[in-house]
Amino acid sequence: MVNTKETRTEKSVVVEKIQLVDGDFTPIEALDVIRGLIDEKINFHKVQRLSITEREQLADTGYPDGRIRELMQEKEKAKEALLEAYEKGYQIRINGILEMEFVK
Repeated sequence: MVNTKETRTEKSVVVEKIQLVDGDFTPIEALDVIRGLIDEKINFHKVQRLSITEREQLADTGYPDGRIRELMQEKEKAKEALLEAYEKGYQIRINGILEMEFVK
């Protein structure tokens, strides 16, 4: 867990920061970590979309559909970057902090 300092803006208060990933990885390990995180988010939006359509078959699923497409594109960009790192012999440092805010 990351030490947190409560930060306030006009509409939100940062209340917690959680260190999800912190370390150096080979490009293959980094790809596994990044794919895992993105795939979990994609699955979340797929379940959300299913829930929406179970309630109403013709419901607007534009938001989850859009996020799924965006996340799949981000996963592909990460794969390309990590392939380049692999080819050049680099390690990958990942620092993933989840920041939670109270928002009005």
